[in-house]
Amino acid sequence: MKKSGKFLNRDLILYLIDMSLIGTVHIVVWLFESFINGTSQSIYRYIEGLAAVVIAYLFCFLIFKVNKVIWRYSGGHDYLRIFVASMFGGLFSCALIRLFVFANIPMVFCVLAELISVLLLVFSRVIYRELLNGSKRNSDGERLLIVGAGEAGSRMIAEIKGRPACGLNPIALVDDDVQKHNRSINGVKVMGSVKDIEKICKENDIKIIYIAIPSATNEQRAYILDECAKTTCSVKTLPFLTDIYESNDFISKVRDITPDELLGRDPVDIANEDILSFIKDKTVAITGGGGSIGSELCRIIAAHSPKRLIIIDVYENNAYDIQQELIQKYKDSLDIIVYIATVCDYKKIKSIFDLEKPDVVIHAAAHKHVPLMETVPDEAVKNNVFGTLNTALAAKENKVKKFILISTDKAVNPTNIMGATKRICEMIVQYVDSISTDTVFAAVRFGNVLGSNGSVIPLFKKQIENRCDVTVTHPEMIRYFMTIPEASQLVLTAGAMAEGGEIFVLDMGKPVKIDDLAKKMISLSGLVLGRDINIRYTGLRPGEKLYEELLMSEEGLQKTLNEKIFIGKPIIMDYADFQNQLDELNELVNKSDVTPDEVEEMLHKFVPTFKRYNP
Repeated sequence: MKKSGKFLNRDLILYLIDMSLIGTVHIVVWLFESFINGTSQSIYRYIEGLAAVVIAYLFCFLIFKVNKVIWRYSGGHDYLRIFVASMFGGLFSCALIRLFVFANIPMVFCVLAELISVLLLVFSRVIYRELLNGSKRNSDGERLLIVGAGEAGSRMIAEIKGRPACGLNPIALVDDDVQKHNRSINGVKVMGSVKDIEKICKENDIKIIYIAIPSATNEQRAYILDECAKTTCSVKTLPFLTDIYESNDFISKVRDITPDELLGRDPVDIANEDILSFIKDKTVAITGGGGSIGSELCRIIAAHSPKRLIIIDVYENNAYDIQQELIQKYKDSLDIIVYIATVCDYKKIKSIFDLEKPDVVIHAAAHKHVPLMETVPDEAVKNNVFGTLNTALAAKENKVKKFILISTDKAVNPTNIMGATKRICEMIVQYVDSISTDTVFAAVRFGNVLGSNGSVIPLFKKQIENRCDVTVTHPEMIRYFMTIPEASQLVLTAGAMAEGGEIFVLDMGKPVKIDDLAKKMISLSGLVLGRDINIRYTGLRPGEKLYEELLMSEEGLQKTLNEKIFIGKPIIMDYADFQNQLDELNELVNKSDVTPDEVEEMLHKFVPTFKRYNP
């Protein structure tokens, strides 16, 4: 009740102030008209006129709920409201005055009184808002530069100035539209273009940069980030248009830079029609379904109306997480089941396929961490090579329509155990495809996946947050990168294209220098390399090389209907000899006293291009 009384008093005071302003303006204009035209009116006429004006304006103000606005946080639509209410009040008061009070007053004086009243009412609120916010604004807040002098930048400034508690002090704007230069938005000047960011930040002691261009592509954002990286400011951005305009709260939408924005490559657009035709109304099994790629595959498949989704994983926690995520999202509309099993167990995998009869199998289960596999090459062979062989043979026995292996660019001219085993997996796909009449087998090869388990960017981010040395193995190391959704869509699109024995390869764009990536992440975090944090070069880890290749030298490159997807021609193999080698390798890795050197020697026989890297 106290709050209601408080607001009632506030409204009453505002109405009294408004009516006093309006009444004063009208009295002055009427007196001016009397002086100009030599007419005179009785005091009672002026009182009647004031009563008509107050009744007209008060009625319109109540209809439009003018004083229900909290003017401290007002925006353009609020000022438009009072403008419209004032115009209607003016028209209504003009009609009352001309009909009942001053029948002979010239219309020009009525219009003049209304226009002055409208201006005073709007300006009084602008002044009130600025004085109130100015008295509470934190001029010591962190000095902010906003990139983008468009609608998003304007709304961001208005919100910051209306919320002093956010601790930000907008100092400058930049925009590549030269027509906006040296102009101001809500008191903040557009000081130059994106290329001037470094200079502006130095001259104005800027601490934070917000990128307020939600329509920008990743390529455009990368250009902006390159300029921001020349400063010592921390950098954040608004998300894309599809996300930003769902809310008026712009400050809460500001987020950190994402890996794909950092790399400046827009996600590859892969046709959903291919995915839909491959998945819709099919029973799909995914091995390693709880992993980074496997779980994203589950998400995409779940969104494309499968008949049933089967998740197979040896690690129960990840499998449980993706299961619960999909159940919560799709509820009874998705038929999903999880099997905790290892692909090393042929009988178990075959029993699952015997029971579920999948139409499509996507084999994502594998040991992928290069240095770890160097110490246990026998386990890498068991899981990667024979796990793939088990799953492929089980798929063949159950006449699965398509089997898709997820491979890696490290299988090209491999320099490590993991890469060599994955190359053998690709050979297995070709081999089993050659002896299968009912199942189409194919492999999909791509580079490093951003945000996946073991990816370098999450590691760098964690090290920067903890102010630890950022560890880079070698200053000249380069890698190809793609996003998890890209990789997952590639797998499904390639699966739709597969006719048997192909190794699909994605055009991954330009390779990225890891050292440059680390330096850029440090700069965009507002830290100074060498002062706040250091880069420590640790040397190449076992099995690593400075660069990865996507195609083997003996493979040709064949185009597909999708301009981003290519096919590497299969290598001619002696399949009988290959089967014998598999038997020999299986016997070797299951020996209790097998040594890493023995396994590696056998892998060299399998993969002639497997050579240790010597930088």
